[in-house]
Amino acid sequence: MPVLPGAEPYRHEGGEVGVLLCHGFTGSPQSLRPWAEYLAEHGLTVSLPLLPGHGTRWEDMQLTGWQDWYAEVDRELRSLRERCREVFVAGLSMGGTLALRLAAKHGEAVGGVVVVNPANRMHGFSPYALPVARHLVRTSKVIASDIAKAGSAELGYDRVPLHAAHSLRNFFRLVDGELPQVTQPLLVLRSPQDHVVPPADSARILGRVSSRDVTEILLEQSYHVATLDHDADRIFEESLAFIGRLAPSVGKEGTAAGG
Repeated sequence: MPVLPGAEPYRHEGGEVGVLLCHGFTGSPQSLRPWAEYLAEHGLTVSLPLLPGHGTRWEDMQLTGWQDWYAEVDRELRSLRERCREVFVAGLSMGGTLALRLAAKHGEAVGGVVVVNPANRMHGFSPYALPVARHLVRTSKVIASDIAKAGSAELGYDRVPLHAAHSLRNFFRLVDGELPQVTQPLLVLRSPQDHVVPPADSARILGRVSSRDVTEILLEQSYHVATLDHDADRIFEESLAFIGRLAPSVGKEGTAAGG
């Protein structure tokens, strides 16, 4: 199936510091494209892949699972490592979960982690009903475009394939057990008014990681897809400052790119 207009992956070859951005469940690179372009404009090498089964039609997602989504970002991280001196990982919602697993599994190969409204639990489905329901019902409705900003919309599916949802539930359990292996500096940006992922998910993540360098920022004006919402600029600026603090060459590259 052809990729939906706007859902295409994005890559930019910049300086020696790279960033891998991971989009969310049922979403697409469109939700993170402005963030990716901002980082690229400031001299970073950026990779924003399209996860398998996403960005086309929900029927394609029915055939994929967490192993497929994680394998894609794992490949992208390894590719960035070959080209960059230092690499950071970031993500929105389930993309944040993917980023956290990359940090847990790759250790020192990841310089830091930025997550926006990261997910840690499956919400809206009974944990006992889903394993059975997925064999009886193909899809369920999903909260799409949870954005406070008028005129802003997320490009994604309006239905969730239940086989994929079941796989996501298993993935959350897996990563929850791996969170103590996350030791890198961590920046968590979350929206108090999030109709998809509750505050308890970020609290759980913050309570289980082993990172000592941790910053939490509240996005008071945004809902779940904060990267397309009122606080988008703050996300972009705070993430660049976070990366620049840990990789000082970013500021010099950004000045050169801006000049």
